[in-house]
Amino acid sequence: QVQPVESGGGLVQTGGSLRLSCAASGHIFSNSAVSWFRQAPGKERDFVAGIVGSGGNTRYADFVKGRFTISSDNAKNTVYLQMNSLKPEDTAVYYCARRVAGVITTTRRTYDYWGQGTQVTVSS
Repeated sequence: QVQPVESGGGLVQTGGSLRLSCAASGHIFSNSAVSWFRQAPGKERDFVAGIVGSGGNTRYADFVKGRFTISSDNAKNTVYLQMNSLKPEDTAVYYCARRVAGVITTTRRTYDYWGQGTQVTVSS
């Protein structure tokens, strides 16, 4: 399975936490860049966070620094996005994307494979 599969979205109150998972079969994450993007209704799909390999290389959007943490478990071929101190403006569909070239970029079109997305809703 090449397509990433997201899970873990849901409804949470302001200040709460969620952990999203992005999984794919086979040993295909270890050398790839895997990133999370998000898209709110009527808005562009924005980069949230990215990781390469086991976590020595990560990158975050300014609006999630200090609140979100991206990590990977290569043995499980899974990338996680731990989201803390959630705000209503974090409400969006969150997408996992894989870039075969192992360099994190914030540009949507540079990613090769996308998941179907998982909805995150933060109530005020």
